[in-house]
Amino acid sequence: MVKRTLFFGSSCRLSLKNCQLVIENKETGEIKTCPIEDIGYAVIEDQSVSITIPAMDALAKNNVAVVFCDAKKMPSSMLLNLESNNVLAEVYKTQIEASVPLKKNLWKQIVSAKIENQARLLNELGKDGDSLKPYYMNVKSGDSDNREGIAARMYWRLLFGSDFVRSRDGGMPNGMLNYGYSILRAGMARAIMGSGLFPAFGLFHKNRYNAFPLADDLMEPYRPYVDQIVYELVSRGINKLDINAKQELLRVFFKDTTFGTITRPMEVGLSITTASLVKCFNGEAKQLSFPIL
Repeated sequence: MVKRTLFFGSSCRLSLKNCQLVIENKETGEIKTCPIEDIGYAVIEDQSVSITIPAMDALAKNNVAVVFCDAKKMPSSMLLNLESNNVLAEVYKTQIEASVPLKKNLWKQIVSAKIENQARLLNELGKDGDSLKPYYMNVKSGDSDNREGIAARMYWRLLFGSDFVRSRDGGMPNGMLNYGYSILRAGMARAIMGSGLFPAFGLFHKNRYNAFPLADDLMEPYRPYVDQIVYELVSRGINKLDINAKQELLRVFFKDTTFGTITRPMEVGLSITTASLVKCFNGEAKQLSFPIL
């Protein structure tokens, strides 16, 4: 069953009763409920939202990715369950012992899948995606010659025009891209935990202040799905990160992802990818499973 995504953009109180998340509007007193087991993601944006400890505990135990936003209404932290899989020790061991050549090969697959999806998105939009083909067809182990970076410069110019510069601190549509990637990162972190992997052990991304480098690694081929939504928003004349744009971006988890002959919502697709990584670590498979856009 596809899980629900909840967005809390106004003042409310969240509590737990009979395995239901109770949502009480602080202004009107209106009360709504939602079964905890039906929730996959919850974004808490308004700074006046309050949540009880039992509610937080129930959300975590059901592997709900709870995203908290800062005063600027941008995602800043996540609540995740540390015991979302019953074979944690076994999976952690294979993850920690993964060899450098294996990690480099996996990163090569990630980069190749990302660039190919970027190319497919460009072609779908009537742009020259074929110009990226030489880059995703010839990625070396560990992407030693930085095909990802070279392809990215071409990709952004083709997608949003020659004047666009991709930057976390740049003007729109960078803000919408940042928001979408933050939501996608939370979804990938949830899938990672559900597969028994530890998000702090990355394949390529490394930063002592980053608790989720593995999520940053595995989400790369999924970024074009966010880019597609942002492109559609910009095409409709939407150039600000308002409530409507955020709601559109939150729907990324419901986009179809295709794995060979199988099509599943992205929420399920993320778990297919993380499960394939476990198999690679265990020596049961050599290829990661990523969707073709």
